[in-house]
Order: sequence, then structure tokens, then C-alpha cells
Amino acid sequence: MTRILARFFLTFLVAWGLLTAPTAARSAESPVEDQFIRLHRDADRQPVALKTAIVRFVPSDSPDSGQYVDLIGVIHVGEAAYFQELNRRFRGYDAVLYELVAPEEATVPVPGERPGTLVGGVQLGMTAMLELAYQLDHIDYTAANMVHADMTPEEFARSMRARNESFAGYFFRMLGRSLGEQAREPWGSSDLRMLAAMLAEDRAHRMRLILAEEFSELGGQLELFDGPEGSTIVTDRNTKALEVLRRELAAGRRRLAIFYGAGHLADFQRRLQAEFGMQRAGVEWVPAWSLTPAEP
Repeated sequence: MTRILARFFLTFLVAWGLLTAPTAARSAESPVEDQFIRLHRDADRQPVALKTAIVRFVPSDSPDSGQYVDLIGVIHVGEAAYFQELNRRFRGYDAVLYELVAPEEATVPVPGERPGTLVGGVQLGMTAMLELAYQLDHIDYTAANMVHADMTPEEFARSMRARNESFAGYFFRMLGRSLGEQAREPWGSSDLRMLAAMLAEDRAHRMRLILAEEFSELGGQLELFDGPEGSTIVTDRNTKALEVLRRELAAGRRRLAIFYGAGHLADFQRRLQAEFGMQRAGVEWVPAWSLTPAEP
């Protein structure tokens, strides 16, 4: 049962693009084009850090023009230094397009503001459990170059109705996948590790290790929500973000970033290549979680 809960919890987070990409977060160090989060290991193969990607795209017909779009995948729960590094990088863009299902006229999130949603509650619970920082406490959305690029609540609800989607349907799909994973290894070593971690004095460190390693095994989880025409959670929200991107490009912005949950980036990548005529020009990795033991 412990493994069922862990798998279900992770799949829930994946579904909202909070933690991982649609393909597995591989532990290999070699570059993989659909990898946007990875487990970094040292020379002894011990976990050192969980990292997220910043992938640069440039026009295929003029790669040296100075125009680019960076896909910045984010884990919404991370080290305070992780969010401070992202804030530093944001200052170098003409516009940073960010995700937030909210009315267009809504005020931007203020650092320290606590969400009143189920997803926000899960994120805050994870923050406490892993002894990490919360994105809304550190990311500066008040900066002049931060641009809202997501659906409104009305658009989100309308899209779900049109696709005949529901949160109950998502729940049972996730639960079914989690039960299937459990059936392949009933009460295996992962259950014992999870139980031991929850009872240990260094619980936060051990839980980080388990969750980070689970990410390396999770593959294709967002397929649970995508039908033949995609999904509201990923496809339609990404469509809205790309509409804003077209607007910013038309306004002459040259240094742009899309700042979204890492689970959205594989779809963004395909569409930047197919619809915008862009190509990958490089990737950087930003440490989000430290996985080394704290000094006693």
C-alpha cells in the first residue's frame, strides 16, 4: 500500500506538470532531447542532485540572428537557491511567459502568498515533508518582464467540458496506473524504504532520495490524460501560452522564455519545431534539489 500511495502521489504531481516530463527522467548524463529533468549522480553513482533543464530554441533559418526562446522547466518545490537562480536568469529576458490558471485581470502572485487550491495544498505539504522552499515564496512575478500566458478559469472549465474531461476521471486513471505498478512488485523494497524513511530522523533527506529515484522510473504518465486530440491540462494550456508567444514575437521581443512545469516542455518542444520553425541550440541544467546528506 505504501508504494501505491507513493506512485499515486507522484502521478498526481506529474499530471499537473509539477515535477517531471512525459518521458522518464533518466539518470544518464548523455543529452536526450525529450529529457527536461534528471537525476545527477557522482562518479560512484550516488545521487547528488535533481536538476531541471533550460532548453534554447533559435530560428532554423537564421540561428545566429540573436532571437531565441528558452523553455525553462520548473519544479514548484525546490531549494531556495534554485528559485533565486531562476530569478537571476529571468532578468536577462525581454519577456518571461509564465503559467497560472487565473483571470487575465488578476494580480500577479506576491512572494509568500499562499494558494487556496487543492494543488497548492499538495505543493505546500510536499514543501514541509521534504524541507524545501515553495515557488510562490521566492519567484518574483511582479517584475516588469513577467507575462501571464495561461488559460483563465473559465477557459479551463470550458475546455474540460468540450473534451468530456473531469477531475474524477483523472483520479481514477491515476489510481489505476498506481495499482498496476503495485501489482508488479507487491510489498517490494520500495515499500520498505518508504516506511523506513518516514520513521527516520533524517526523513526529509531520505524522502528526497526516494522521490528523485522514482522520477527516473516514471515514463509516459501524462499519456493518462491525453486522448487522440490531446488534453486540457497540457495541450490546451500550451496552446494558450504559444498564442502569447506569437504576440510577443510580433511585438519585436527577441529574448523570450516560457516558464512552465517541466511536464509541459515535451509538447512545447514539438510545437516550437513544427509550428515556429525553430531548432534546439543547447541545454543547461539547474540544480533544484540537493540529494547529499546534511552535515551532522
